[in-house]
Amino acid sequence: MDKIQMVDLHRQYLRLRPELDLAMQEVIDSCAFINGPQVQRFASHLSSYLDVPSVIPCGNGTDALQIALMALDLKPGDEVIVPAFTYVAAAEVVSLLGLIPVWVDVDEKTFNINPWMIESAISPKTRAIVVVHLFGQCCDMEKIIQIAEQNHLYVVEDNAQSLGAEVLFADGSRRKAGTIAHIGTTSFFPSKPLACYGDGGAVMTADERLAERIRMIANHGQQQKYHHKIIGCNSRLDTLQAAVLDTKLPHLDAFAEARRQVAERYDEAFGNDPRWQIPVRASYSTHVYHQYTLQVADGQRDGLQQYLREKGIPSMIYYPLPLHKQAAFYGFSRIGSVLSASEKLVQSVLSLPIHTEMAPEEVDYIIETVCNYGK
Repeated sequence: MDKIQMVDLHRQYLRLRPELDLAMQEVIDSCAFINGPQVQRFASHLSSYLDVPSVIPCGNGTDALQIALMALDLKPGDEVIVPAFTYVAAAEVVSLLGLIPVWVDVDEKTFNINPWMIESAISPKTRAIVVVHLFGQCCDMEKIIQIAEQNHLYVVEDNAQSLGAEVLFADGSRRKAGTIAHIGTTSFFPSKPLACYGDGGAVMTADERLAERIRMIANHGQQQKYHHKIIGCNSRLDTLQAAVLDTKLPHLDAFAEARRQVAERYDEAFGNDPRWQIPVRASYSTHVYHQYTLQVADGQRDGLQQYLREKGIPSMIYYPLPLHKQAAFYGFSRIGSVLSASEKLVQSVLSLPIHTEMAPEEVDYIIETVCNYGK
């Protein structure tokens, strides 16, 4: 058995190597490394997959979030609601723009922002909500959009970890994550559901006015070269990465299904063990399992992680510290709700290996090892 990886990019590359090498060689032969035809081709294909009119590629997922907030023309001192339990990027860009992050707790079962906590966090200064579809599962977008509309707030979806997941609405309709709010964003970091071989990201919207503004912001604030209408930045997806992504996009649903099959094996093995809580599948969302995250009871998380390390099994703690306790935000944020779930999760979460190339014997070994902990 090969060394177990959290995400095995090498085996995935070997499986797709003929397609990927051909696509990358085409870019190298053309030498169109910036804004080559593959960039727009990929944007068009992703637009079709997501069923959203505009997809604007950019440099990375953090840039995508920053550009999204810049497009909303928020003013310094405006408040933006963000979950306290997530990666720093969602709040980092808020602070970079002189806005105030307002921390809201998450649902302990789904790890996603708790809609019922959002309402109590809204103040006269609140202008937007950033929701993060964490670990591969969507937030309760139907409720969140309702709250936003009632309070005249913008909503931005951080879909870096859940590209391909779907929100299921009460009327039976379905929409892809990242396409429901005013603006959606995603990342193509190498470990993400749709991954390139470097940095990459995208912004998506159904609002043509916002799309035009996003395109300008990502291109130095210009529509016509050397004529700058607004302050922007330089954030673009390079052509080689677009070629890789366009090659992988037709495989995206198969990638998700491969991870779901691993998750089902884990669920079956761990679901009845009182020592941990398996991930909860929300009724309003599908799950693409960017991570498979257990909640380990009774302070045993660190012991389990050390045990797995000794057995050659990697694991990760996403995340070891909630955002409201990060030193960078002291004095520059506001607590908008009780944050008990976030503070509990950072002490109990542990993510196990899950990726598209896992062999049955690897899954068997992980299951056996986890189940034997403490015996």
